Amino acid sequence: MNELLEKAERLKTAAHTLAMLSTEEKNAALEQIAQALDRERAVILAANENDMAAGRAQGLAPALLDRLQLTNERIDQIIGGVRQVASLPDPVGEIVAEWTRPNGLRIQTVRVPLGVIGMVYEARPNVTVDAASLCLKTGNAVLLRGSSSALHSNKALVAVMKEALRTTAIPETAIELLEDTSRETAQRMFRLNEYLDVLIPRGGAGLIRSVVENATVPVLETGVGNCHIFIDESAERLMAIDIVVNAKLQRPSVCNAVETVLIHEQWPHAGELLEALHARGVELRGDRRLAAMHPFVVEATEEDWYTEYLAPILAVKLVADVDEAIEHIRRYGTKHSEAIITENEAHVRCFFQAVDAAVLYHNASTRFTDGEQFGYGAEIGISTQKLHARGPMGLVAITTTKSLVYGTGQIRTV
Repeated sequence: MNELLEKAERLKTAAHTLAMLSTEEKNAALEQIAQALDRERAVILAANENDMAAGRAQGLAPALLDRLQLTNERIDQIIGGVRQVASLPDPVGEIVAEWTRPNGLRIQTVRVPLGVIGMVYEARPNVTVDAASLCLKTGNAVLLRGSSSALHSNKALVAVMKEALRTTAIPETAIELLEDTSRETAQRMFRLNEYLDVLIPRGGAGLIRSVVENATVPVLETGVGNCHIFIDESAERLMAIDIVVNAKLQRPSVCNAVETVLIHEQWPHAGELLEALHARGVELRGDRRLAAMHPFVVEATEEDWYTEYLAPILAVKLVADVDEAIEHIRRYGTKHSEAIITENEAHVRCFFQAVDAAVLYHNASTRFTDGEQFGYGAEIGISTQKLHARGPMGLVAITTTKSLVYGTGQIRTV
């Protein structure tokens, strides 16, 4: 408990300093972090291997081990993300709107930092750096609370970043890692309204639900990804197969991987698609008709339509038309990312208008729901809620606004 309060106090103080810094000072600090991560990659990889060894010994699922693992290539991507964030326009200080009232008052709405952000996330060490770089760029201090399974990795990453900040205008206390990963301390963090301005949970459904249900600090909610692809009757054969294979297998353990494919019953290439997936090791769970037609398709249960597998498992279903596909997505989707593959523009318009999700695709893989792919640099998370921010959240999503009113002596008389 003392660790939590001590670090929260330091963050609150650091946030005041951060809010006053220039874009150039913040960018220079991010470059120092990028260089330090590159220089200390051997230390970071050694720490990560300790977490990986413990995870394997504990029997962590392959999807969780994949998220936990750092490699030289992934560190290169992390460093690239930091530098991309540094290269992006700084939203802080941006004039969002400006107008003059009849009484001569000039009013501006400008972007400002949120203050202190609490990140609660699972075994993804890259989030440690992504969150820190986005927060620092926007003038926010950040309290990082990762999972116990990534503690060695997170401690190494934060130590490297804090060391890098010592020669910059940003105080090293602008980034703090909560090393006590107990449930009790997490519950206390969720209610730390005196110090935290917002909580952002990033992980599985259980973690997100725990934060939402127990927090008194405002929550910027991210969501799980039970993502769908609907293959319409007019879908081009090779395009549809390529998109589905990519969306399922390019990285199965992430939230923008497809989990259910809905196939128009008149599309003539369903068998070829299923065989292509089966040949690549995908376990298929289908409706009764598909299970009867293909011996390698297991009949799906009701639970399968709700499941975010995060693994090489895919639910598949035949539907009569775009309306049935939309109805299925309404019932089982998590409002993350949904796609339609079709050459029928009317069906695209119908799908885009009727489906309620953060990101909708026409003839493209759901794997593009990602801050880097959207041009945001790293991302703080993918929001599936409707307040404040939705979809991949970059720099603008972790700012707020305030109004500046310029007068010449006006007083209110009515």
